[in-house]
Order: sequence, then structure tokens, then C-alpha cells
Amino acid sequence: MVTTTKRLDELAPVLALGLMSGTSLDGVDAALIRTDGAQQIETLGSLTLPYSPVLREQIRAVLGSETYSDSVTSAERALTLAHIEAVKKLLAKEAVETSKVHIIGFHGHTLMHRPEVGRTWQFGDATLLAEQTDIDVVANFREADVAAGGEGAPLAPAFHAALSDKLERPIAILNIGGVANVTWIGADETLLSFDTGPGNALIDDWIFAREGRTQDVDGRLALTGNVDEAVLRELLSLPYFDRPPPKSLDRNAFDVGLIQSLTNADGAVTLTAFTAASIALGERYFPNPPSRWIVTGGGRLNPVLMAALSERLGAPIEQVESVGWNGDALEAQAFAYLAVRSLRQLPLTYPGTTGVANPTRGGRLFKAVS
Repeated sequence: MVTTTKRLDELAPVLALGLMSGTSLDGVDAALIRTDGAQQIETLGSLTLPYSPVLREQIRAVLGSETYSDSVTSAERALTLAHIEAVKKLLAKEAVETSKVHIIGFHGHTLMHRPEVGRTWQFGDATLLAEQTDIDVVANFREADVAAGGEGAPLAPAFHAALSDKLERPIAILNIGGVANVTWIGADETLLSFDTGPGNALIDDWIFAREGRTQDVDGRLALTGNVDEAVLRELLSLPYFDRPPPKSLDRNAFDVGLIQSLTNADGAVTLTAFTAASIALGERYFPNPPSRWIVTGGGRLNPVLMAALSERLGAPIEQVESVGWNGDALEAQAFAYLAVRSLRQLPLTYPGTTGVANPTRGGRLFKAVS
């Protein structure tokens, strides 16, 4: 655990860089913020570095791995080198000197997530990242929470709460990445968060398997299909959806064998409906209805998914850009923020966000060699 002898109120905001490799396998998001790890947040520049097709398939091939192998080691190095490239490109783009960056928050890429047996694994070589960028790195964000009996996810709620402190409450901040998760924030600052179900991952995997493309851009294929209501009912009957939160999911938690007989278009729209319906099911666990739904993550760019979600929620939903946030950078910004919280011994997770018994600190510091 990272330690510091200074109190939070003695420390000014610092420049932090966050990195996020999402479960959608699209690439590395990198973002700069200036923050004290508490209420002060200034969002700065960001970029996305798409994965090459070769790297994407390297990562896809080792998803679900539980131990190191030659293929995992090779993929980890390639993944880390892509993160190093993203750091260097972002600093060049923003004309920021390496010496000005106080810390990097490095999430890595989730290979497996099984909190029910006390295991979660985000691979990525934090030592190599620190050495090659000459910047200290905080990584291993989830381990302490899982070791303490928590779900280890979602991790962004503390950042969501700080970033939205001027917005009307209660509010729901929905992230539709590979897996979808929601943060509900009450008027009294109560936090509730959980994975609602699939996000884009099942749709992306279906499109890749059937058509060799990485995603259903703008939901165009789904738009030409028809939802198979019987299949959808079966998918929504899975026990996960009746389990009270906090709760979290592995990317590969759902078996989509039920849709294998469907056409490409019907499968795409049925999986799109599955994502929307499972999010709507999650609303029953909120203490009060939110005053607004704000959506981040790649799913916000799919108009078919957003329309299905609005219909099922019976409420207006809006992209995070409507409140001045950057939906392409939000998760990376969150890990920059969490890295500073880790350095300052502030909790990353709470009983309402991961089910951990007490507010829990986390993260491990990897020092740059210089």
C-alpha cells in the first residue's frame, strides 16, 4: 500500500495521467487531469490509441486466462508497449514535459474477474511502464478490495461523485463499455454502483464472429433486424439480474449460445435489446429514481442502443457531453484521479460501490528508475 506522511489538506493538486484499456478491445484511452484526489478536478487533454488488429487478437486470445503462459506474457508486453506509446503521444500532443506529470494511473486489461472466488486479474507490466516513461505508476487498483471481500468493480464511482458534485441529485451515470455499469448518486451523497449486465462486448463479438468487423457501427446491422423476444426473455432470466447489488461481471459471463440460430441482423438487434433491457432492470435497485441519466462509454455512440434504452427506461437519456464531460476520456480520467487518491491514502471503494465491508484504499506504487 502506498504511504505518505503529509495530510491531504497540505497537498496541492497535481498533474496525473490515466490509462484505460476497456473490455471492448478498441484501444488505449489516455487522459491528463489536475487533481487533489478529492473535490478539485481539472480535466485536460486526452487521446485514444486504437489497437492494431494483431494486438487486438493477441489480447482476445488470452481473455479468461488464469495464469501466465508464453502467449499471455507476449500479449502483456505488447499491451504495455501500446500504453507507453499512448503516454508519449499524449504528452507530445499537449506539450507537457515528463517531469511535470506526478503519477500515472494504469488499469491494465482485465483477463479474468471472479470476485466470488477472490480473484481478479488485470494484466500489464507496470514496472516496464514506469521505466519507459520515467513517471511513477499506480496499478493493481482492484486487488485490495477483492482481498477484503469486495467485488473489485466498478471503480469509477468516487470519480463520478466528485465530477458531478454540482449536478442535480439523484443522478445515474451509466457507462456502456464492454460491460455496462451504473453509478447512482443520491442527494445525500449516497453511492450505489454495480455492473448492470452486458455492454458492447457481446454485440462486438457477434459482429466479429459473423462478419469479421470489430463493431456494429451506428447500430446499422441491428437496425435491419428483428428482436427475437423468446431468446431475449431467456437471456433476461439469468440469475445475475435478480441478484441485489453491489455486483460485478466478467466480460465472458454470458453464454450467447441461444442466439446462434439467428441471422446476423436479428442476433445484433437481440443483443442490443439485451444490453438495454438489462440496464433497465437495474433501475429497480435504486433507492429513488434519478433526475437524469447521463451515458458515457462507446455505447453512447450507438443510436439504436440509445433509442432502445430510452424506450425501456421511459425516461430521457443524454450523452455525458451534454454536461461538458468527454465520454471518450472519462474512464482514463477516473484512473488518473484514483492514482492520486491511492497516493494520498484515500478510499477507492465503498460498501455501496463494491460491497466491501468498509471504505477501502487500494493501488500499488511502481517507482520510475531515475
